[in-house]
Amino acid sequence: MIFTLPQIIKQSAKLYPDKDAFRYGNTAITYGELSIKMNQLANLLISLGIKKGDRIGIFMGRSLETAIALYGISNAGAVFVPLDPQAPLSRTHFLINDCDIKCLITNSAQKRTLKSVLADPLSLKNIIGIEDNWPVESYSWTTVFENQSKEDPNINILEKDLAYIMYTSGTTGQPKGIMHTHYSGLSYAKLSKALYNVNPNDRVGNHSPLHFDISTFGYFTTPLASATTVIVSEAHTKMPASLSQLIEKEQLSIWYSVPLALTQLLHKGLLEEKNMTSLRWVLYGGEPFPPKHLKQLMGLWSQAQFSNVYGPAEVNQCTFYTIPKNFDETQSIPLGAIWDNTEMLILDQEDQIVKQGEQGELLIRSATMMQGYWKQKALSQKGFYKMEASAESPIEKIFYRTGDLVRQDENRNLLFMGRKDRQIKTRGYRVELDEIETALLRHAAIQSVGVFPVKDEEYGQLIGAAIVLKDQHKLEEKEIRNHLSNFLPWYAIPGQLFFLDEIPRTSAGKVNHKLLQKQSINLT
Repeated sequence: MIFTLPQIIKQSAKLYPDKDAFRYGNTAITYGELSIKMNQLANLLISLGIKKGDRIGIFMGRSLETAIALYGISNAGAVFVPLDPQAPLSRTHFLINDCDIKCLITNSAQKRTLKSVLADPLSLKNIIGIEDNWPVESYSWTTVFENQSKEDPNINILEKDLAYIMYTSGTTGQPKGIMHTHYSGLSYAKLSKALYNVNPNDRVGNHSPLHFDISTFGYFTTPLASATTVIVSEAHTKMPASLSQLIEKEQLSIWYSVPLALTQLLHKGLLEEKNMTSLRWVLYGGEPFPPKHLKQLMGLWSQAQFSNVYGPAEVNQCTFYTIPKNFDETQSIPLGAIWDNTEMLILDQEDQIVKQGEQGELLIRSATMMQGYWKQKALSQKGFYKMEASAESPIEKIFYRTGDLVRQDENRNLLFMGRKDRQIKTRGYRVELDEIETALLRHAAIQSVGVFPVKDEEYGQLIGAAIVLKDQHKLEEKEIRNHLSNFLPWYAIPGQLFFLDEIPRTSAGKVNHKLLQKQSINLT
């Protein structure tokens, strides 16, 4: 039986030791090799004093080392924390200190960036991946693989132990860490493997970086099925023509990404010239797919099934909808029905169950659900809803409040109707608009702001910001974006900036975001 994430690799290594587990460019690592290398990394971590439950940062871009790092950390009983090397320095420092990360696992591609990270005093004690004259102890990958035992350290890891913390945008202006256990991560892998019939013959395209929750399909689900994960390089993500060439060359059978990657492939990937008959299932999630573009892509890849995948990072996934070939492109694509081992509620503002067809907030109870938010007890309590035990249900039930407003159609498929709060999805990433407002107001020349979503045909939603400057101040758009880049990841920086004399407000004195959004077309 498999109860923890490292057991995924141990099982596949026994069944298919010579099979490629992960591929990146022209390099690959087999299940047998990965099993040994994760043991060696785990043994080094243990020798450095890393204990069960300690947090270890993974600070690298797309590479084979990400798989070794993830499973090596897990096999040591520690908790992996994916860090985005392209994130602002202040954000990286916050995450390292917030999680009390003692060790960073990285690779040579991050050497220059790492110098900036280590310039300020942090909780870090060790760097693994680049041996250099750092202010902390460091070890090269060569040192790990030449000097460490290949034997399994056999740490007693339980399924309810913490496995990873994934950070996302927060309403307070600081990121919040979503805590997942081995149980919730493995439950997602088992459910998604069964739903999409992932098998050893599959070759899965992993388009998302490790710090983005969609990547768990490639890193957990694919190895559980003893299939092969092809990690898409950063260069391929930026050049759709080369990406379509990669899909053809690697004979990918399953693809999972945000819609933007697929629309770029459609427009610039020269798909008519490529043979992509190997694709049997195309999954997308993170935001709506413009129906017109989806229809075109389904026409080109007619042999493949297409599914809309939905689920906040707090529950990994909770619904799916396989799209009919003849769907009506004038209608929005449903979120679909909940998948196995999952229960849902749709509640109104008074936390009462709505009638069939009425709108309310979606709440999810599932084996894939997070443990809570790291070091944020109040936020965790707010994020969950407790259904007290009753005669009909003798046990207390805990549901996660998604914040998404939905209703069920006549076929009992969930339809997305909007958000309760100020969170949006843009380019597949989850963004709290209040975090952007907080970052803008840190600039000494900005008096007040209003940040709102802007509809876009290709991207679904972009971000707009209305800004009022303090008296006598002048700011260029470039200066504002440079300021924001110190606090926010690239995808959270507004694409449109509007300078106003006054921000419209409600009768209660709050920023009228709905009016700003409505009037954005006419803002100058």
